[in-house]
Amino acid sequence: FDMAFAFGKKLWCVRKQLIIILTPFLLLPLIFALPAKEGKCLYVVLLMAVFWCTEALPLAVTALLPICLFPTLGVLPSKLVCPQYFLETNFLFLSGLVMASAIEEWNLHRRIALRVLKIVGVKPAWLVLGMMVTSSFLSMWLSNTATTAMMLPIANAILESLFGDLQTLKENCKLNREEEGNILLTATKCVFIRWEGLDSEKPEGQTLEEIRTESEYQLKVWKGFMICIPYAASIGGTATLTGTAPNLILAGQLKSYFPDCDVINFGSWFVFGFPLMLLFLVLGWIWISFLYGGLNTRLCVQKQDRRAEAEKQAKAIIDDDYKKLGSMKFSEGAILFFFILFAVLLFTRDPKFFQGWSVFFPKGYVSDAVTGVAIVSILFFFPSQKPSLKWWIDWHSPNTEYVPLLSWKKAQDCVPWNIILLLGGGFAMAKACEESGLATWIGNHMHPLVGVPPPVAVILITAFVATFTEFASNTATIIIFLPIIAELAKHGQVNPLYFMVPATVSCSFAFMLPVSTPPNSIAFASGHLLVKDMVKTGFVMNILGVLTVSLAINTWGAHIFSLSTIPEWAHLLNTSDSVTDLHNLTQLLDSTVKTSQNFSTFSFL
Repeated sequence: FDMAFAFGKKLWCVRKQLIIILTPFLLLPLIFALPAKEGKCLYVVLLMAVFWCTEALPLAVTALLPICLFPTLGVLPSKLVCPQYFLETNFLFLSGLVMASAIEEWNLHRRIALRVLKIVGVKPAWLVLGMMVTSSFLSMWLSNTATTAMMLPIANAILESLFGDLQTLKENCKLNREEEGNILLTATKCVFIRWEGLDSEKPEGQTLEEIRTESEYQLKVWKGFMICIPYAASIGGTATLTGTAPNLILAGQLKSYFPDCDVINFGSWFVFGFPLMLLFLVLGWIWISFLYGGLNTRLCVQKQDRRAEAEKQAKAIIDDDYKKLGSMKFSEGAILFFFILFAVLLFTRDPKFFQGWSVFFPKGYVSDAVTGVAIVSILFFFPSQKPSLKWWIDWHSPNTEYVPLLSWKKAQDCVPWNIILLLGGGFAMAKACEESGLATWIGNHMHPLVGVPPPVAVILITAFVATFTEFASNTATIIIFLPIIAELAKHGQVNPLYFMVPATVSCSFAFMLPVSTPPNSIAFASGHLLVKDMVKTGFVMNILGVLTVSLAINTWGAHIFSLSTIPEWAHLLNTSDSVTDLHNLTQLLDSTVKTSQNFSTFSFL
């Protein structure tokens, strides 16, 4: 038994190497079991799916495999694979990441966060709401990971002012009546206020049972604070096209499958995604506040008690942190201006429900990528200090070095370039599925699902994708499933967006496990949460997410994207269909020519 255990430990240590070596051989039969191109394409897709799900190779390295595998296997030539890594969708995402780098450079995000917290107040439920609103708003523009990393220290500072030291809380939760004679309370904040000089006695007027009960309540609220931030960051990313990678993958793959589809852009997505985000955020806030004790009479009623004293201290900490930021600097104001300009121009370019400013240019020339890159390019030369005419006149003024709002070195360090490669790998995979006919082959084998009513199919698709993304990155998940979902919609005679949009949104609803998303991992690493806390909270959050997306796509989403009809762009045959039809047409023409020749010969005779 000991030898088997030791051997198992060794296998676990080299598990990634074993996956890299064995997976290509285990999947090899697919190449011979399916038609030539379809089998080779499926081989590469499943190989990449295994590597992505297990992270045997870094995600970005796996995303580069199409460049070598598709050409060598004869699935797709290199000249068609490589351009997929820098489509216009990638440049839109890049512009969003650069804008986020500038916001972080001048600390504008912290000013926004503290300002929101000052507005909502410090009662636990309102403070949870403030944390969630701030996190979701920031993650609409910043990465979900950066938002969570920035908000957690703010939350910890507020919690310590409310509840005191976390370790003391945990010890007080274990108290019982038998230990009443030998309690040692440390000289830290206990039961909401600091008890100076009471190292060996309980707070006046409180029994041991009251201390334990109150500490348990405080610990629950603490967990609620910690868990609401990563969840809100994931929800907020769904509101904008640049908020998270799956949204952009949808936009890019739509261009690949349906070249004439121009329905999804920044404006139309925002009109759909922002109300969805707000609705889900409110439902999530109610659930988290209910589960972790934030919803009580103190939510709306003022009470003068120990908690009121602690709330005053927490409010003072927020006010003090905000004052330390000082008045808004010229650089912060400039970034705020360009940030607002960035959002407004993207939103009004072609929002579909009114005529955007893109009508001033030739149709199809100006895209969201053009707008985003134009704005962020300004950041690299716009001054971070207020220009002064006096400096040019006064020859004795010091010659300080010119500093723009953003340097390329800062952008280079802050932009997650691996995500850009991951997007490119997804687009290359989608292109291969389309060109090889694999997507059509899969669609032809999904006839049982075609008979399911579309509203029910939406719920099944979103639930399955939300479950799958608990164990794989949201980017890898949507890359794998979008081609399949597009073919399912095609065979079911449904507008492709009716299935593809909910699946894309549900990729961001990974709430149950610490490894599901980087924000979950950051919150779990703080040491305040247990796995069972995330599973219990996240299970209901997943259900709420699936129901909310289903409601959105069947109500205002149906109107925004015109889902009640199958548009002209959805009737276009993909490349594999076109090749098949062309081959059939060629055979028909050959047969006709031969028949004509025979008829001419017969007539001559």
